[in-house]
Amino acid sequence: MIEKVNPSHPDKMADRIAGALVDLAYEKNANCKIDVEILIGYGVCHIIAETSEAFSKEEVEGIVKRIAGNIKVNLASVKQDPSLAAIQKDKLRCSDNGIFKGVPLTEEQKEISKIARDIYSRYPSDGKYILDEGKLVICQSNATNKEIKQLYPQAIVNPLGEWTGGTNVDAGATNHKTGSDMADSVASGGLHGKDLSKCDVSVNIYAFLKAQKTNQTVQFSCAIGDDTVDGKSYDEIVKIAKEYIDNLGGFEKLAEWGLY
Repeated sequence: MIEKVNPSHPDKMADRIAGALVDLAYEKNANCKIDVEILIGYGVCHIIAETSEAFSKEEVEGIVKRIAGNIKVNLASVKQDPSLAAIQKDKLRCSDNGIFKGVPLTEEQKEISKIARDIYSRYPSDGKYILDEGKLVICQSNATNKEIKQLYPQAIVNPLGEWTGGTNVDAGATNHKTGSDMADSVASGGLHGKDLSKCDVSVNIYAFLKAQKTNQTVQFSCAIGDDTVDGKSYDEIVKIAKEYIDNLGGFEKLAEWGLY
């Protein structure tokens, strides 16, 4: 049983905006530190950014407009707490406590990911999809039930009727759709809106990748200041995660669909 939401769901819009701001921070400084939270909906995007890099109003509004349309932006930006910044002064270390789990993807999870991408390629607007042992539920905005039924005749389509979706009828926030992003690998911490020094990003990605490679469930814990995880230096964990994100095309691309 698994639900997948697409990149135009309000929660995913929030993740994508956060990811785009992290990408921007890395453009300014390869050793940036940033943690962004987004709340979006009903014509307003609220952004709280703890960041080492300064963003202009034009840069932030440009990102929001590109992803979510012409809506009002409220930005609160602060510097990272000095004691947390000091942890990373000499070398990369875990910047938070966390418990992390990597679980091999099931065939059902792979299938719903394919279905979601297929529908979104045709209808790039708000949508969510469930697959539960052959029971397929498709809730897709801005598409007629007849159109979706032609693609997936066996599906339950828009049970409450056709709808418009988006941030005009719903709100979204960063890291609300961790199940959609990580399947059974969900543990503590969300993937989006953070630089690679944050274990929520790097160790989550590392654990997920190791689980897919070994076909075994793996679990790790770390504490603030740890410099090794799973017998590897934290710097190596970060490099593995960075290579994965770079291959996707950046943090915003990671935010579109998560890890699968």
